[in-house]
Amino acid sequence: MSEPQIGLPFEAALTAVSPGRHGGPEPQLQFVRHRRACRYLIRVDRNGCVRVTIPASGSRRAAEAFVLRSQAWIAGERARVAEQALPPDEERRLRQQAVEILPQRLRVLAAVHALVVSRISIRNPKARWGSCSRDGHICLNWRLVRMPEWVRDYVLIHELMHLKQMNHSPAYWVLVSAACPGYRDARQWLRLNGRRFG
Repeated sequence: MSEPQIGLPFEAALTAVSPGRHGGPEPQLQFVRHRRACRYLIRVDRNGCVRVTIPASGSRRAAEAFVLRSQAWIAGERARVAEQALPPDEERRLRQQAVEILPQRLRVLAAVHALVVSRISIRNPKARWGSCSRDGHICLNWRLVRMPEWVRDYVLIHELMHLKQMNHSPAYWVLVSAACPGYRDARQWLRLNGRRFG
C-alpha cells in the first residue's frame, strides 16, 4: 500500500509509465497512462520534460497527435519553466534554509497535537509536497520554505494527521479541519499557485 502524500498539481496515481520514443533535448516526452483520467493532458516538469497523460480509453497514437497539435503551448510552457528556475546559489541557500526551518516547525506542530514523529527528511521530490510513512517518518519538499507560512503549516499538519489516519477518508479530513480550520483556503492556494513553486 502506498503512503499518503500531498501531490503537486500535476501529480496522478499512475498505473503505467513508458518513456517517450521522441528522445532528445527538444523536448523529451514521457507518456503516462492514468486509469482515472478522462482526457489527454500535457504537463511540463521543471526539468523541461513533457509528461503526457493518456486516459484509460485512449491510445499512444492519439496522445502523440495531441502533442503535435500542442507544440506552441509546450514551447511557451517550457519557456515559463526556464524563467522560473532559481539561480544555483539561491537554490542552495533556500535548501539550507528549509533544513533549518521545516523540521523545527514540524516538531512544534507535532507537540501541539501530541504527536510523535520518528524521523524528518527534507528532499527534492518532483511530484509531491510531503509524505508520511506508517513508521512516523515524514518527508517534506524543500520548496515549502518559499511558500506563505499558513500554506506551509497546512502541508505540515496534513502530514502529521496521517500519523492518526493513514488515508484520505472523511475521518481523516475531520482531523485536518480540527487542526487547521483554514485548510480549504490553503488547498486552493496550492491549486492556484503550486506550479510556480514546483
